[in-house]
Amino acid sequence: MELELSYILSQIFTIITYVLLAITYYAKDRKTVLSLSFLSIITNSLEYVFLNAYSGMAMCILALIRNIIFLIDEKKNGKREKNNAKDICILVVLYIIAVIFAIFTYEGFFSLLSVFATVIYTYSVWQKKTKIYKLCGIPIGVLWILYNAYVKSIFGIILEAVLLICSITGYIIEVKEKRIKDSKQ
Repeated sequence: MELELSYILSQIFTIITYVLLAITYYAKDRKTVLSLSFLSIITNSLEYVFLNAYSGMAMCILALIRNIIFLIDEKKNGKREKNNAKDICILVVLYIIAVIFAIFTYEGFFSLLSVFATVIYTYSVWQKKTKIYKLCGIPIGVLWILYNAYVKSIFGIILEAVLLICSITGYIIEVKEKRIKDSKQ
């Protein structure tokens, strides 16, 4: 198997993407998660450009739109603990965009794995609780591992597995910290 420059570049961008994402699972606030995620989306989209993985690239575009909306909303309206009707409308619009992108980039069932992962991730950052974000990271990780296998991204598979472990450990740490905090009260 001959390694082409485009494949090598895709794998370099994959490594950068997953380093940034791994850090998000240890973040304490939503703004940090969204900011680091924004940077990782840019590198992730470049990875998929080099792999000619169009559904993954389309989901990166959706993720950029999503994070920009969420960051602007948080900056404009401040940090809120609960979602309101406007937030629900934003989520619905993002899901509609995901469906439209999925239709245009459909290349078989496995191309939809990136769509499913993006939809779950969008919910996880929409709902504002880092505990749920970390828990949702588990099925998201499995879906991205399968998608990376589909597009033949070796580092994508390996690093998504590491990220899945980060998600699990980040969730366990948060659950333990909450139990300790609750037992002291």
